[in-house]
Amino acid sequence: MSEQDTAPRTATLSRRRAITLAGVGVAGVAGVAAGTAALVRSPDHAAANDTAAGGVPFHGAHQAGIVTPAQDRLHFVAFDVITMDRAKLVALLQEWTAAAARMTAGKDAGVIGAVGGMPEAPPDDTGEALGLPPSQLTLTIGFGPTLFRDAQGRDRFGIADKRPAALADLPHFAGDALRPEISGGDLCVQACANDPQVAVHAIRNLARIGMGVVSVRWSQLGFGRTSSTSRDQATPRNLFGFKDGTANLKAEDAGLLREQLWAQPGDGPDWMTGGSYLVTRKIRMQVETWDRSSLAEQEQIVGRTKGSGAPLGRRDEFDEPDFAAKGDDGQPVIAETSHVRLAHPTLNNGARLLRRGYNFVDGSDGLGRLDAGLFFIAYQRDPRKQFVPIQTQLSRHDAMNEYLRHVSSGIFACPPGVRDAADHWGRALFG
Repeated sequence: MSEQDTAPRTATLSRRRAITLAGVGVAGVAGVAAGTAALVRSPDHAAANDTAAGGVPFHGAHQAGIVTPAQDRLHFVAFDVITMDRAKLVALLQEWTAAAARMTAGKDAGVIGAVGGMPEAPPDDTGEALGLPPSQLTLTIGFGPTLFRDAQGRDRFGIADKRPAALADLPHFAGDALRPEISGGDLCVQACANDPQVAVHAIRNLARIGMGVVSVRWSQLGFGRTSSTSRDQATPRNLFGFKDGTANLKAEDAGLLREQLWAQPGDGPDWMTGGSYLVTRKIRMQVETWDRSSLAEQEQIVGRTKGSGAPLGRRDEFDEPDFAAKGDDGQPVIAETSHVRLAHPTLNNGARLLRRGYNFVDGSDGLGRLDAGLFFIAYQRDPRKQFVPIQTQLSRHDAMNEYLRHVSSGIFACPPGVRDAADHWGRALFG
């Protein structure tokens, strides 16, 4: 992404295409080549590629990466602040903001760049994204409860009185098997992009810049978004093979976003007005057990057909579920323990979430089973009224729990957007 790098992007794309063809094998080359030719001839496909490779504005009233159309890849990281010096933390947030603005525009993290400095000095960008486009990179920051008071109860940075009431520690939910070392954090940064190398590059450089002020507590790579955040996006599938996020809040739902997503004046401290609250959960799926379940059982557990994604008893994916419908046996068509019923707004006082989670596969567990599942990400106006009651009901009654293990959890206050070049992440909080 260096400003000094003048190599055409087409060369990079050509190299990637050659690598792809080499990995297909002789038998598959003809098919791939034919498909590539068809795609090249399609103006719509070319336009889609241009959009996927382009940039997302960094400055604005709200942080990018929330209602932004969900990208294909994720690198999420939680940091611990290891300094007690407030000035050093504020200076880091300023430096991070400048780097984030540059990287989301397709530039190097630093002004000098990966190759423009003195040979005797370390470069101010790691260089693995040289020549790559922005790929719709977004960087979204959040502040955890322990930033305001740490585990020892210390107000390290003089901001304890600015902690929003909505940033309450999440309760223990039935079935939780949380690992403390991959939960929580003082700060978080969510990097989403359509190229995994671009997302990883962004997080790597923020961690590099933060050395001595913050340390990585835990991180998570994700692929294959599990929700759509725009009506222009098709509904994706999770690792259970079902369409996920059909009823998700969408960027086009302006009224619902005001009601359900963005913190409003009077909700809490002024510095959070226009922001949102983020809940993360790493949910391991017992995919081997699920794969041995019958199709009928899977559909009863979810409450939707596996093929079309339609609610049971309906025809189309976006049809409203009929929870009153009964089958020939007199039982509800959509079971009372189904995921769709228990998560539906009508059973949760109208509460809704903006979800933008990702699939993950972290290798195997040493027993021949995939360490795979969902990295759940949900934004909302107030977790106490939205995520907590929904998850409480799901944890107690959802038939899907037999196949799930919640192993990581986090909650963060994500402030409003950075308005302009004079603004920075956390300015109102630390001002």
